[in-house]
Parts: sequence; C-alpha cells; structure tokens
Amino acid sequence: MNPARRHQHTAQMPHDLDQPLALLANLSPREFMASHWQKRPLLIKGAMDVSRLGLSQKAMFQLAGQAEVESRVIARKGQSWSLSQGPFSARKLGGLKADAWTLLVQGVEQHHPDAAALLASFRFLPDARLDDLMVSWASPGGGVGPHFDSYDVFLLQISGRRRWQIGPQTDLSLVPDLPLKILAHFEPTEMHVLEPGDMLYLPPKWAHDGVAEGADCMTASIGFRAPARAGLANEVLVRMGEIFEDDTLYSDPDQPATETPALMPEGLLRFSAEAVQRLTADPIALACALGEVMTEPKLGVWFEAPEMSFSVTVPLRVSVKSKLLYDADHLFINGESYLAAGHDFEQLKALANTGAIHAKGLASLSADAQALVSEWYEAGWLEADLL
Repeated sequence: MNPARRHQHTAQMPHDLDQPLALLANLSPREFMASHWQKRPLLIKGAMDVSRLGLSQKAMFQLAGQAEVESRVIARKGQSWSLSQGPFSARKLGGLKADAWTLLVQGVEQHHPDAAALLASFRFLPDARLDDLMVSWASPGGGVGPHFDSYDVFLLQISGRRRWQIGPQTDLSLVPDLPLKILAHFEPTEMHVLEPGDMLYLPPKWAHDGVAEGADCMTASIGFRAPARAGLANEVLVRMGEIFEDDTLYSDPDQPATETPALMPEGLLRFSAEAVQRLTADPIALACALGEVMTEPKLGVWFEAPEMSFSVTVPLRVSVKSKLLYDADHLFINGESYLAAGHDFEQLKALANTGAIHAKGLASLSADAQALVSEWYEAGWLEADLL
C-alpha cells in the first residue's frame, strides 16, 4: 500500500437496509431513500429514545464557552434580529436581553460521545454526504425565523417542544437588511409540534420555521452537505493543480508586431484551455483530488496524540473527528489519499464501513499497511478501542 500522492464514527455494523426502523417511521432504509430522500418531508413520531442522551442545556452552554467550538446566538427583539458569534460565557448567555433567543452549537459530535453515537444511526447514507450535528437551545418563543436550507436535514427534538411550520416555498426572496436569511413571504402548508424523541426530515429548499413552545427546547439537526458544483470544481482543481507537473512554457515565435497591445492573444487562450484539459484528463488524479477534498477536516478541527503506543494487539476505531472514505482503488482520510489493493484494502474498507478494526484484523495486515495504520493512530486519526 503506497500513498497515492506525497505531501467518529462510533463503531457500528452497517444497517440491514431492508429492516424497518423506528428512526424512519417504520420504513426500511431502502424504502425511505426511494420514497422521501430529496423528495418530500417525513414526520417521525417516537423516532428514538432521547431520555439517556447527555445533550443537556448545561452541556451546550459549556461547549459554547470554548473557543474551539463554533457557536452563535440569534436573538429577536420585536421585529429586529441580531446574530452574535461565540464563544459565550454562561454569564453572558444568562444576561441576554431579548424577547426570545437561540443558541446554536455546531459540530457537537466532535465534543460529545452521545452526539457521535447519534450520528452513527444515519449511516445508511454515504459518509461523504454527512456534514455535522448541530444542537440548538431556545428560550420560549425562540427560533431563527422562516428560512430554507440547501441540504437535507433531520430535526430531532431532544427536550421541550418545538412547533414547526413547513412548506414547499416558491418565493425565496429574503427580508432585506437582516443579519439572517429570513424569508420575506413564508407560506407554510403543514404544522407539526415535536416532542422529545420526535423527528422531522426535510429535503433541500423546503422552507421551515421552528419556534420553541415553553422552556428548555433543544433540537438536534443532522445535516447532509450538498457541495455546489462551482465550489467543488474549484477545490478539486486547486488540489490537482498542486501536483500538476508540466513545465511547458508559453511560446509565440510567430507573434507579429501589433497595433493593439492590450488585445489578449488567441494563442494564450488556446494554451490555457489545453492546460486545463491536460489537468483534468487524468482520472486517477481527479479521483484522488475529490477524495481528499471530501475528507478534508473543517477549520478548527484538531487531533490529539495518543497516550499509549501503537500495538496490533489493541483494537482501533476511527476518531469521530476523522473522515475515512474509499473508492475502487484508493483510501482517503483527512485530506490524504492512498493507493490500496488486496487483503489490506479489504480490511481497511471494513474499518471505514464499520468504524473499527479488531486485533485479528490488524495482525493480518502487511507490514506496510500496519505502518500506515500506525501513522494514522499516532496522528490521532484512529483511537484505541478499549471498550
């Protein structure tokens, strides 16, 4: 196994895709994907037991006080809205003067084991699409206003009650001069009140407005990113350009003297077009660049070195901060790509799909693959699974 270029999931077996799940209103994953995914909403009463989740107000307030955690407060006073970026002290949160307000904490799965376990419930969907788990805590009447998202989202009620109004909005114009993207002419077609354990799935661009009813309203949002074509193309091309080796210089021995020196030469345009074509003509380089882009850690994500040395006798699991993906020929982890094949590849694909590898699997790897896994472990990308 060799690097293709130089330079957690909580352990869980894959879902039985034909097994009805309470999480999906007793639809199987196959049925849900065929009938609802990116098509129409689904209200799920009693999706899961949230009584033992440690996602409490206290825990969220503590996370919001940490500089490495992305957090925001959205407050409403009359018709005015404000947006503030964290970190926030508990004293500041307790002293907010607003008619209603909401605390939003991003990437909770990186800091809370219960949130990581919650995300594992959705692994009937590609890991490449998973974004993060955001938790919102709202005071009575709190919300973020009617809006739409450009991605799929599952809204799971953790505590309290929230009233959701939703609709397939056609007028996407926004209220001007606000720090938030709030729809100017929201026209809901459905209304649902979610209690703890209830969940609502919304496809992209389904408008929604969630308002807390009563105290201690907390909602977990499991979001699935949908890269914009232009943005993804830019990231992939930048990656490919970093390793593109072609030192051919532009030349124009037939360039005549010109009376229009500001005119762009046609030869330079052709030279540029050929450069882009050569850059994208290599399918292996393209696949590597895509895998690296899709596994690149978010800004602010950092890994801790392990306390114990690597040993093939100690099972490992993928850190919840890592993203480990693969295609037909490569493994991708945290912005790096590796060419792989044979038994080693099969074992590491299983690691990617289940989130863990046992000691027997580690011992069966070749010396090169063990060395690579050791590097990942020492970097904090993999962790000892001592449970």
